[in-house]
Amino acid sequence: MAIACLSASAEYFEVDDLAYSTNDDGLSVRVYKKLYKRNDYRGAIIIDSGPITIPENVTYQGKTYSVTSIGSSAFSGCFGLTSVTIPNSVTSIKGGAFWGCSGLTSVTIPNSVTTIKEEAFKGCSGLTSVTIPNSVTTIEKEAFSGCSGLTSVTIPNSVTTIKEEAFKGCS
Repeated sequence: MAIACLSASAEYFEVDDLAYSTNDDGLSVRVYKKLYKRNDYRGAIIIDSGPITIPENVTYQGKTYSVTSIGSSAFSGCFGLTSVTIPNSVTSIKGGAFWGCSGLTSVTIPNSVTTIKEEAFKGCSGLTSVTIPNSVTTIEKEAFSGCSGLTSVTIPNSVTTIKEEAFKGCS
């Protein structure tokens, strides 16, 4: 009797300024920020980011993948990240994806996203307004916690669940 052992492993690759990891289906990927670190004159680590536009598809070694999610902690700590444009191919913004991106002032969440995971935008103190699309049904725990600059939030009727402390510390 022969037993076959199959092992699924994610492939990691970089294209332009972003890093990707394949999903289990082998056809789609999660996106991450490829970080360039340098020291300032005091020795503190500076992360260069600026605005980011996440592509709908990415081609690597002749194969085209659909970008379907933003990985857990994908851009966390990118203090210089100022704005993010997320394509309609993205259905999931994972936990802590933009945690601590204090320079983030603008984000466009597409109609394809159904859940904003826990701590997704936690500590984004520069974020001033957010419009949640009609596709979102759940805003998870602490999703926008610590977004102290937030002055305007538009939440559609499609949102049926807002978990504890989703907007804690939003003055």
